[in-house]
Amino acid sequence: MDALVILDFAGVALFAATGALAASRKQLDIIGFAFLATVTGIGGGTARDLILGVPVFWVGQPVYILACVGTAVAIYFAAHLIEWRFRWLLWLDAMALSAYGVFGAHKGLEVTGSPVVAVVMGMMTGTLGGILRDVLANEPSVLLRREIYISAALVGAGGYLVALMLDLPLALAAGTGFVAAFALRSGALAFGWTLPQYRPRAGRDSDSSTD
Repeated sequence: MDALVILDFAGVALFAATGALAASRKQLDIIGFAFLATVTGIGGGTARDLILGVPVFWVGQPVYILACVGTAVAIYFAAHLIEWRFRWLLWLDAMALSAYGVFGAHKGLEVTGSPVVAVVMGMMTGTLGGILRDVLANEPSVLLRREIYISAALVGAGGYLVALMLDLPLALAAGTGFVAAFALRSGALAFGWTLPQYRPRAGRDSDSSTD
């Protein structure tokens, strides 16, 4: 359980850091930093808990909010020292996605016992925070970039579940899921890995665009 608690806090803090970095790119004030960091940090987990019908995690443990605000304040005073902030944002987002994707799958499985629901919860927890951040900051959405994104959360959640089915220890299963997700997302960032994309067929789709 300790490994999963670490992944939970890591996911929240790393997502909060990406929200604060996005705020720095928009030159917001410190309240804007705190708001964007907090929404990014807790957004995915909040949606997960509401869908699962369980108490929202940060309501019972406000330390998560304090962690988001503390991260925002630290980056507010240090962001000018960070070169290539957008690249940092993407790599921190990759780490957050990997950590939170595994924890979301764990919580989904714990609450429902369904591997299918667990994978969906992993994908949602691992990606929604980044999507909310980009919408609020008016940044190009990571969801619409061609590089693999949601699929990385899917692989992380699935890897965690497969490792559990193989009777690996909980910490090792969580680590397996994290590494799988981060490796896939890292490849997407470093080498532009993508999945096959939809290609309009000549004639049919092109004609429909003129309707």
